[in-house]
Amino acid sequence: MKTGEIEQVGKYRFAYKFDSSIISSSGDYVFLFEKYGTKGILLKNGEILREINRSYYHANDYEYPASFLEYQNKTYLVHCPMSYCQLDFEDVETGNIVTQISTRKPSDIFHSRLEVSQNNEYLISKGWIWHPIDIIQLYNIKECFNDPSVLDKEYYSMPAPDLGREICTASFIGEDQLLIGSSNEEEFDSDRTDTFPAKSFAIYNYAENTLSAPITPDFRFGNLVAINERQAWDTIKYPKIIDLGTGNLIHSLDDIDSGIQSSSILQFGINNPPLAFDNGRERLAVVAEDSTIILSIIQNGG
Repeated sequence: MKTGEIEQVGKYRFAYKFDSSIISSSGDYVFLFEKYGTKGILLKNGEILREINRSYYHANDYEYPASFLEYQNKTYLVHCPMSYCQLDFEDVETGNIVTQISTRKPSDIFHSRLEVSQNNEYLISKGWIWHPIDIIQLYNIKECFNDPSVLDKEYYSMPAPDLGREICTASFIGEDQLLIGSSNEEEFDSDRTDTFPAKSFAIYNYAENTLSAPITPDFRFGNLVAINERQAWDTIKYPKIIDLGTGNLIHSLDDIDSGIQSSSILQFGINNPPLAFDNGRERLAVVAEDSTIILSIIQNGG
């Protein structure tokens, strides 16, 4: 393995400031994009298929919404080509936006940090509404294909409206669970019973509509990325692995700068080193000033 050296991977160098990418489960398709910009390009086996764009509106304030999904043996790019608040599914081969129908009436949501469950049955948008509150939206993908207006449902804070709390982070665990975490903000509806404290996380089973007992760790967390039911990554300030049963730190590396992001909202230019997880979430890559640092999970959780 080479350290501190730069080499070209792929056939082309692209004359634009792309700084992020996602890859389809097959490995055939890649979407390169500017994380806090409007421009992207869709590639198939290294060759450009077409340019992709999103609305300029607040684009430099929050992450570009994009994810791949597989449905009935086809690959789709989930993004917002029509409006910042309208999620759509685009057939990567044809460019046909299959969810673009005349009856669409999207809710006023800035969709961001899209994630598809491993079984390709559910989609979450970890975006925000004005002014500004992070929200989590959960969608059944089959229902969205059958009726695209499902993508336009009114916003609410997952897992249920009566939490009365800003939910700033979420991550799929297995086929029917979400790891969710609240921000450090006060509840936005004091008339509701406060069952989910600030700066806490829990596991929501959306198949059974049940929520585990929230845990409030004694440290700040940001964007949580579940490894399994027991552990999760957190990357605010420095990489760490959290025990989801106790809220304790299993490991942390405070000498590695991994940024300050704790929301979809983070203005361009603020400390935000590029980060990437592998599909199994067992490895994290952090781009440092002159190298890329790769961290790996080992069998005992280290």
